[in-house]
Amino acid sequence: MKLWGRMLWTLLSSPRGRRGGTWSWAFSSWQPPSPLAGELSATALVSHWTKIFEKRGIPEAQESSEYIVAHVLGAKTFQSLKPVFWNKPLTPQQVHCIQELCSRRLQRMPVQYILGEWDFRGLNLKMTPPVFIPRPETEELVEWVLEEVAQRPPVAGTQGRPLILEVGCGSGAISLSLLNQLPESQVIAVDKEEAAIHLTRDNAQSQRLQLQDRIRIISLDVTSEGSWTHLLPWAPLDLVISNPPYVFHQDMEQLAPEIFSYEDPGALDGGEEGMDVITSILTLAPRLLKDSGSIFLEVDPRHPALVSNWLQSRPDLSLHLVTVRRDLCGRPRFLHVQKSRPQV
Repeated sequence: MKLWGRMLWTLLSSPRGRRGGTWSWAFSSWQPPSPLAGELSATALVSHWTKIFEKRGIPEAQESSEYIVAHVLGAKTFQSLKPVFWNKPLTPQQVHCIQELCSRRLQRMPVQYILGEWDFRGLNLKMTPPVFIPRPETEELVEWVLEEVAQRPPVAGTQGRPLILEVGCGSGAISLSLLNQLPESQVIAVDKEEAAIHLTRDNAQSQRLQLQDRIRIISLDVTSEGSWTHLLPWAPLDLVISNPPYVFHQDMEQLAPEIFSYEDPGALDGGEEGMDVITSILTLAPRLLKDSGSIFLEVDPRHPALVSNWLQSRPDLSLHLVTVRRDLCGRPRFLHVQKSRPQV
């Protein structure tokens, strides 16, 4: 699933994607030619819709078709379907459902929204527009945090229970992954958008996860003055983690239609240099972190140098950039910033 997810997002999340103008529901009444009678199998429908998507310029045409057909047949991926179902005739209801979902893809709606769910590090999470869709790179961020936590010696008095703040929780992917992998941990998840708050809560309370007792979900805009005071009751924290809005404002209109037209721009636009929320997090974190507490961020490849220079200009924050980590494509994508211990 992870491999296919990464392939799908190669084009869908590319900032080089050309803006496609205003996307309406105009295609909802469009009726594509159906495959020939007797060929209404899963394999035939994947081939049929792949050709239509390619003709219409839809990115990842075959993968989109496979995900939709598999979803209607109750599977995660087309490859996970038993071979016996590949050529078995579908019911008229299944064919109609596939047509409806594929019509949404023709409008450049992301597959994650069409399916209404997506896997993130093995967790099946509900997805609803316009809440930000977690990317494969963010799975790498979570993996790094888990590695760091595993290497740290237990601190006296904590009973091995790291207390974590996630800024910009979106669907809850980061928070819930950490809770799932760190059984004794607790998370405070904040987001300024009510849609994200509701979705994170729904995912935490899902029958599959049942993590609601270990997460506190708060509506909060960290860029507002004094926002840190609302988090003081939970201080001191062990970790702050975030995949904040980091797209440079000038790059917003270059985003692919799947992103520009459907996802919340507030979860993407980081201001002139993509640093607005990043600097807000770095400003509030020292007030909330324990000594030697850590901040882990996913950023634009241009940000490591910008963040380093910004921290040097703010020695009062007692923060230093420890590590810059590259993603699987070799781009400097993740930052580890640490709060310094006070001088004795």
